[in-house]
Amino acid sequence: MNEPKHRILVVDDAATVRLYHRKILGDAGWHTAEATNGIEALEQVHAQPDAQPFDLYVVDINMPRMDGYAFVRALRRLDGRHQAPVLMVSTEARSPDVGQAFEAGANAYLVKPARPEAMRLTAALLLGDRAVALQAAQRGQA
Repeated sequence: MNEPKHRILVVDDAATVRLYHRKILGDAGWHTAEATNGIEALEQVHAQPDAQPFDLYVVDINMPRMDGYAFVRALRRLDGRHQAPVLMVSTEARSPDVGQAFEAGANAYLVKPARPEAMRLTAALLLGDRAVALQAAQRGQA
C-alpha cells in the first residue's frame, strides 16, 4: 500500500517563485497548493477537510494584504490540526528578520533563491520524510 503524499501550501506573491518552489517540492513527490498572500493562505487552511490538513507551509515574508510573519502568527493561534511546520523562504537575510520569523512561529528559514537540494532537504526533515532527506543530502554532496 502506498503511503499518502505530503501536502504543502506554498505562500508567495510572486508567481515565478511559486512555480519554482512547486517544481522543487513536486519533484520530491509531494503535493502542493498555492496562495498569493497570508489572507488567501488562511482561507485555504480553513477550507481543508478535517482529515486532510496541510503537512508543511512554505512561506515568503514580504507579501501584500498579510505578510508572512502575520500569517504564521495567525496560523499558530489555530487549533492543533493546522500546526504543521513552517519553512520561511525570503530574500530577507539579516539576523533580525530570521529572529522575527522564529518568534512568529517558523520552524526553519532559507534565503532566496533557495537551492533546490537545500529546500528539499529542509522540507524533508520538517516532514519526517527520511527517504527524500537522504536523497537530497546525497545530491547536495555531489
